[in-house]
Amino acid sequence: MTRSHQMIVALSLSALSALSFAQTPPSPQMPRVDQREANQQARIAQGAASGSLTGKETLRLEREQAAINNSEAKAKADGVVTAHERRKLHRMQDAASRDIHHAKHNAKMASTPGQ
Repeated sequence: MTRSHQMIVALSLSALSALSFAQTPPSPQMPRVDQREANQQARIAQGAASGSLTGKETLRLEREQAAINNSEAKAKADGVVTAHERRKLHRMQDAASRDIHHAKHNAKMASTPGQ
């Protein structure tokens, strides 16, 4: 994957992430969850842009973020987010954060022109 392809993928994924955030307004009940989602999306986009994430890794991490967004939407659906639901979301985000770190710091790199 060339550097320009990496940038296109990163920008596309960032745009898709922004759309998913636009559908789910920030919750006064869960500002920490919402901020972590935004931080994790930014880490994924930065890794895709820098080449430290391969296309496959980026897609897998984006799917993981989508699953967290779906769980959050389900938790908010009845208007009340219970402590159990909040703990589940935090555990999911903890796992996603570890996955992002491992993917960005493994030996796999997106191919760059000239290599």
